[in-house]
Amino acid sequence: MSEHNNTTKVFCKSEYDTLKRVVLCQPQYMTIRDVINDTQAHFKDEGIHIERALEQHAEFVATLKKYDIEVILLPYHKKYPEQVFTRDIGFTLGETIFVANMATDARAGEENVLKRWLEDEEISYFNLVKEYIEGGDVIVDQDTIYVGLSSRTDEKATSHLKRLLNKFTVVTIPFKEQYLHLDCVFNVVSPDLALIYPPALTKENIDVFASRYELIEVSEEEQFQLGTNVLSIGNKRVISLPVNEHVNNELRKRGFEVIEVDITEIIKSGGSFRCCTMPLLREGS
Repeated sequence: MSEHNNTTKVFCKSEYDTLKRVVLCQPQYMTIRDVINDTQAHFKDEGIHIERALEQHAEFVATLKKYDIEVILLPYHKKYPEQVFTRDIGFTLGETIFVANMATDARAGEENVLKRWLEDEEISYFNLVKEYIEGGDVIVDQDTIYVGLSSRTDEKATSHLKRLLNKFTVVTIPFKEQYLHLDCVFNVVSPDLALIYPPALTKENIDVFASRYELIEVSEEEQFQLGTNVLSIGNKRVISLPVNEHVNNELRKRGFEVIEVDITEIIKSGGSFRCCTMPLLREGS
C-alpha cells in the first residue's frame, strides 16, 4: 500500500453530509447472469434494456453534477456485468478507503479496477486481503458503523474491521439473506431519521434503530423497488425513484428535498442509487 495524504480527497463519516466526490460506473455490459435476489429473479426473462439503462444512468450523473458533485466514472469491462454497483467494491470510513474481495464469481475482480484508479490518483487505501465485505452492508453514522451480516459480508471481515477501527463503534446487523445487502432494508438519511423494512430485520435490531432514529417504514412493494436505497447528497436532499411515492412523501413531510430520477431499468438488477455510488468525500455541515 503506497502512502499518500488522503485528507483533501477522501473523507466520509456519515450517509448524509454534503457529497462532494463519488465513484460511479456506466452499465455498459449490465446483464442478469446469475440470479442473486428476488428483484433479479422477477426480471430474469424480461432482461435489461442497455440503451435505456445508459440513458437513465447519464441522467443520474447529470443530476449529481448539477449539485456540484464531482463524478468519477470507472472504466467498464465486459466480464463484469454488475460494475454499475460501485458501492460494493470499497467504502470510505473517516480518511480511509477500504477495499475487500468481492464474494461472488460474477463480481470477483471488479475491485482491481478501483485499485488501479486509486493508485493512478495516488490515493492510498487499506486492502482487506482474503476477506469478504461489500459496501452495501456498511452504513456509517458518525462514530457508529452498522455492518450487515449477509451472504456477501462475513463475521471474519467484521471482526477485522472492529480491530482496525477502535475509534468507531461497529454494530453487526444480521438480516434475512434474500435481501442481499443491508442498504436494501435500512438506510440513514439524517442524524435522526432512517428508512427501514422491518420484516427483514430482528426485533432487537429494530429496537436499536428506533432508539436512535425516527423510522420511516417501507412497504413490501417499495422494498422490492428498493425504497430504502436512496442517496443522500447533503443539506436534506435525497435522490429517490419516482415510483416510491410513499417514501418520497414521508421524506417531504419532514422537510427533505426529494430529487426524483428514474433508474428503473437499473434496479431490475437489484440495486438503486446508493448501490450505484461509492462516496469518496463528504463534507460535514
